[in-house]
Amino acid sequence: MCNFARKFKERQQTMASINKVILLGHVGKEPEVRYVDQGVCVAQVRLATSERAYKLQNGTEVPERTEWHNIIFWRKLAETVEKYVHKGDMIYVEGKISSRSYEDKQGITRYITEIWADDLKLMGSAKGNEQPNIP
Repeated sequence: MCNFARKFKERQQTMASINKVILLGHVGKEPEVRYVDQGVCVAQVRLATSERAYKLQNGTEVPERTEWHNIIFWRKLAETVEKYVHKGDMIYVEGKISSRSYEDKQGITRYITEIWADDLKLMGSAKGNEQPNIP
């Protein structure tokens, strides 16, 4: 094995992986907030991101496409969501993808993908384009 190939292989073995998501979208319904063990706040938000409709060169129309994301906020971020985030608001979220399974009431295994938020920026209110005053 040549020196370059050996160094490349060594570098591949030491590289870390990345699980990072950035979303900018509109809140689809009022956040669901609850308090768990020892008063820890958890908030869940349904966030819609959309790709605009467009036309291909051959004239084919591609319709607008909306994706829905389940965003989970913990502790201080969840408390901020509880106070300031409402249906229709535009928010910016950074976080990581997490997948899990659970058994529903009928005993069927279901799978869900969620975004566990690390950062939140309030971009504008549904009632206007103003940002909330956060202390």
